[in-house]
Amino acid sequence: MVFAVITFPGSNCDQDCIWALESVLGYTVRKVFHRSGSLESADAVVLPGGFSYGDYLRAGALARFSPIMEEVTAFAREGGIVLGICNGFQILCEAGLLPGALVRNRSLKFVCRDVLLRIENRSTVFTSNYKNEQEILLPIAHSDGQYIADAETLDMLEREKRVVFRYRGPIRPDAPDGNPNGSARAIAGLINEQGNVLGMMPHPERACEASFDRTDGTGVFTSIAEAVANRKMIPA
Repeated sequence: MVFAVITFPGSNCDQDCIWALESVLGYTVRKVFHRSGSLESADAVVLPGGFSYGDYLRAGALARFSPIMEEVTAFAREGGIVLGICNGFQILCEAGLLPGALVRNRSLKFVCRDVLLRIENRSTVFTSNYKNEQEILLPIAHSDGQYIADAETLDMLEREKRVVFRYRGPIRPDAPDGNPNGSARAIAGLINEQGNVLGMMPHPERACEASFDRTDGTGVFTSIAEAVANRKMIPA
């Protein structure tokens, strides 16, 4: 199983992803720079968190034009599995691989803490190792994490069961409804129509180590690996 982890100027969670995938979970990782024209024969692609291009214009707006995004887009269009985490989610929206957009948090403040999430759809290549409505704890760290879309798009996402993760709390003074950034319908992660591209604001790579009693994020990566393995077992 080979994951390509993309590094953009300003990425700061690429090493977190590499550590979790390679050192903790034992997968092979290809480190791919944004100027590269190849995904190095990867089975799945990860766009990590950070502040690509300093978040100039908008978060993810400039990264969308990086040379590697042509390869990522083609890979996704052909059914390849792509995971965008935090800034990676923002980039996927800017690139048109996911609907909607990520804007400044409702509080207008950077939010960095653990959040409770509910698995809304386990029938995806990203969540098969979870249970429906299972609640997991993952960290967030973002200023522009409020997911927005028009009402028609939001209704479509709900109808097609494309909302994968939803914020559930905890209730705090800065999030009285348990929604840390004000995202529409408390959406924390969603997939594309084909089901092979996921964008999520929480960081599963920061919750993969049993030694820290933090393993709720592991299921995202093991689900991807199992999906790739199952695909390879199907005769051409």
